[in-house]
Amino acid sequence: MDRSNAISRILDRDSVAAWLFISPALLLLSVFLFYPITYLLYLSFTAGSFTVSGIQWIGWRNYIRLFTDADFWQVIGNTAYFTIATVIPTIVIPLGLAVLLNRSFALRGCLRAAYFIPSNTALVAVGLALRWLFHTDGPINNVLLQWGLEPVSWLSSTFWAMPVLILLSSWKQLGFNLVVFLAGLQVIPQSYYEAAELDGANDWAKFWYITIPGLKPTLVFAVLTTGIFTLRSFEQVYIITGGGPLNSTNLLVYYIYEQAFSRFEFGYAAAAATILLMIASMFVYFYLRILNER
Repeated sequence: MDRSNAISRILDRDSVAAWLFISPALLLLSVFLFYPITYLLYLSFTAGSFTVSGIQWIGWRNYIRLFTDADFWQVIGNTAYFTIATVIPTIVIPLGLAVLLNRSFALRGCLRAAYFIPSNTALVAVGLALRWLFHTDGPINNVLLQWGLEPVSWLSSTFWAMPVLILLSSWKQLGFNLVVFLAGLQVIPQSYYEAAELDGANDWAKFWYITIPGLKPTLVFAVLTTGIFTLRSFEQVYIITGGGPLNSTNLLVYYIYEQAFSRFEFGYAAAAATILLMIASMFVYFYLRILNER
């Protein structure tokens, strides 16, 4: 009996110590995560100004308006196109580069550093540079004229404006995914490749049957982080196109910004932000489910 009481007292002390250690993290999460999400959900059911006295409870009206708004569905389509078209090259290209840079050769470290530099570059600065490059009178069109081709209205075209944004986002994310894949390749035992060579496997067979399965968790992580990065894209649209032309490059985060800070419809913007939160949560859910299956 005395022994059980002693054990329970030790466990109680351990519990108190554990709560004391995690309380700062819980406090930060409560202030900067749980409370903002709760307030966002509350705000999405209201209309009026951003003050307590001006808020009116309107129930599901913001969501009904959201799902019947043609502009919102165009924004969702733009965001889906932008996300898919950005994720594919920022997975495929860094994966191929990582396989090449994982081998021993001269200047390997310099090339690794060079490919990672875009990840540390300010997106606003790069956006301004890209807007200058693709301007109607910019260097890109000057090169086309020198080659005898017609200049292209890159940023005022509903067809070409989005690929310019995709180019910037892909370039920005390439270095980060390259480092992630390089780290994943280090985990794969070299003995697997040596055994495959003894069996007569060529480079493609080793890549498909050893590298890809060994990088499965890394691939899932890279897809998740790249998807979330593209979902929260704002600077590209704000700096380069402003959502135009004809709403063709308006992404979900920029749409939320416009509704909240240009039209001051905070409840409607909160409803759109809730949809964004649900989409991001779906990414995390599928990531955790794949890890659990593994």
